[in-house]
Amino acid sequence: MQDDIVARAKAWLAEDPDAETRDELAKLVEAGDVTELAARFSGTLQFGTAGLRGELGAGPMRMNRSVVIRAAAGLAAYLKGKGQAGGLVVIGYDARHKSADFARDTAAVMTGAGLRAAVLPRPLPTPVLAYAIRHLGAVAGVEVTASHNPPRDNGYKVYLGDGSQIVPPADAEIAAEIDAVRALADVPRPDSGWETLGEGVLDAYLARTDAVLAEGSARTARTVYTAMHGVGKDVLLAAFARAGFPEPVLVAEQAEPDPDFPTVAFPNPEEPGAMDLAFAAARAAEPDLVIANDPDADRCAVAVKSGADWRMLRGDEVGALLAEHLVRRGARGVFAESIVSSSLLGRIAEGAGLPYEETLTGFKWIARVEGLRFGYEEALGYCVDPEGVRDKDGITAALLITELASELKEQGRTLLDLLDDIAVAYGLHATDQLSVRVEDLTVIANAMRRLREQPPTELAGLAITRAEDLTRGTDRLPPTDGLRYTLDGARVIVRPSGTEPKLKCYLEVVVPVGGHDELPAAHTKATALLTAIKRDLSAAAGI
Repeated sequence: MQDDIVARAKAWLAEDPDAETRDELAKLVEAGDVTELAARFSGTLQFGTAGLRGELGAGPMRMNRSVVIRAAAGLAAYLKGKGQAGGLVVIGYDARHKSADFARDTAAVMTGAGLRAAVLPRPLPTPVLAYAIRHLGAVAGVEVTASHNPPRDNGYKVYLGDGSQIVPPADAEIAAEIDAVRALADVPRPDSGWETLGEGVLDAYLARTDAVLAEGSARTARTVYTAMHGVGKDVLLAAFARAGFPEPVLVAEQAEPDPDFPTVAFPNPEEPGAMDLAFAAARAAEPDLVIANDPDADRCAVAVKSGADWRMLRGDEVGALLAEHLVRRGARGVFAESIVSSSLLGRIAEGAGLPYEETLTGFKWIARVEGLRFGYEEALGYCVDPEGVRDKDGITAALLITELASELKEQGRTLLDLLDDIAVAYGLHATDQLSVRVEDLTVIANAMRRLREQPPTELAGLAITRAEDLTRGTDRLPPTDGLRYTLDGARVIVRPSGTEPKLKCYLEVVVPVGGHDELPAAHTKATALLTAIKRDLSAAAGI
C-alpha cells in the first residue's frame, strides 16, 4: 500500500505542470511522509453539482493545476459530446491563490479542444460571470472560486448555457469524462488563442443592475460596506454610484482583495467575528445599514442598528424583506426558495396571490424554477433579477435592500419596523441554525445514521408529527441526503453541507401574533423554543 501511494505520487510528480506543487510533492516523497501522501493520493477530489472545491496542494485529493486541467478537459469533452463543439465558454475567477492560473489553464484546454474561450478581464464577482454566459450566448461558463471557504481552499464552479449551475445528470456525465482523461500530455494546451474580455461585459452587467430598482425611488440610505477581502468592492461601488445612492463608507481593513483573509477566521459574514470590523465602522459612521459581501460577492449580508448596537439580520429576514418590497412594487412571477429556508416566503406569496415553489438546497435548483421572479436561500443568497443573473447575486441584492431602507427612512421607519409588520401579518417566523464544523467526516455520517436509526419523537416538548427521510425524495422533490421533521409549530431539517465539512441543522418556529403589543412575548417564546430544539437535537444526533 505504501509503495503504491509513493509510486502514484512519483507518477503525478512527473507530469505536474506547476513548479510550486512539484516542489511541495517532491519534498513529501523525499521525506517519505506516507501519512500525508496517503491523504493526497487515497482517492480523487469528486466532481459534483458544486463542481470541485478543496484545499490547495499537490495530488488528486487537492485543488491544483493538474486537477483543474483534467476537469476542464472533461467539461470540454462533455460539451462536444452534446454537439457544442466550437461553442463559447466564458471563464471568471476570484482573487484567491491560484485562481488566475486555473482560469488560464481552463481557457487553454477549451481552446485546445476546439471550443472558443473568453476570460473575464480581472478578478470579478461570480454574478458577473453568471451574467456574461447569457449575455454573450455561451454554451457554458466556469467560475474559479471557493466563495467563503477558508484561505487554503479553492474551487471550480460550472454553469451551462442557460446561466445556471449544473445539476444532475450533467455533473455525473462531466465526472465520467474527467475520469476518462489519462495523461496530462494528452490534453492539448496552446499558449494562446482565447480572448480576454474588455470592460464591455462589466459595463453591460452594471447597466443591468439598474433594472432592479424602481424608477424615481428613494436613494437616501447611508451604508457601511465590507468586501470581506474579496472582489466585490469596485463593482458594488460602481453600481451604487450609478443608482445615485450615497457612497458607502468602506471597511478599509477588508476593502481590497487579499487571498489570505487576514482579519477573519473564516471569510463568511455568518461566521462569529467576521462582521466585527464592519460593526466598529458602523458605530463611527452611524449609517442606516451595513452591507457585506462574501469574497466572490454572490452573497449579501445586512446588519441594522438594534437598540444600542448593531446586529446581523438572518438570511431569512432579508429574504422576507426583499419579498415584501417586491410585492409592494407589484412584482409578478414565481417566488421560490430552498427547503432549508423559512416558510414565511410561502405565506407572503400566498398573501399576494403569487405562485410559490420550494426546491432542494442550492441556487442550481432555485434558478431553474420556471417563471422565477424572486428566489432566495437562508445562507445569504438572493436572486432579484433572474433574467439578468440566474444565480444568487450579492450586488443587486445590496441595491434592492438599500432601496427598501431608503423608502422606509423617508417614512421615518426602519427595516426592523417592517419586520415587525410582517410578523403581525403572518406570524413570527423565527429561524436559527445548529452548525457543526468537523475535521473527521465520519462524525457527520454517524450523526445522520443515528438520527435515521433512532429518530426523535419530540423536540423541545413538541411532538414530531411527520418525519421524512429525503433520500427517498418526495412528491415534489428529488432525493437528497437530508432529514425533515415537522412539529406542531416548528420545523427542523438536518443535512450535510455540500461545500464544507459541516453538519447543518435548520430550525424554524412559528408563533402567532395578534398585534404589535404581542411581539415582545412572541420573540421571547420563539427564542426559548429554538434554544430547546437545539439542545434536544444535539442530544439526538450525538453532536
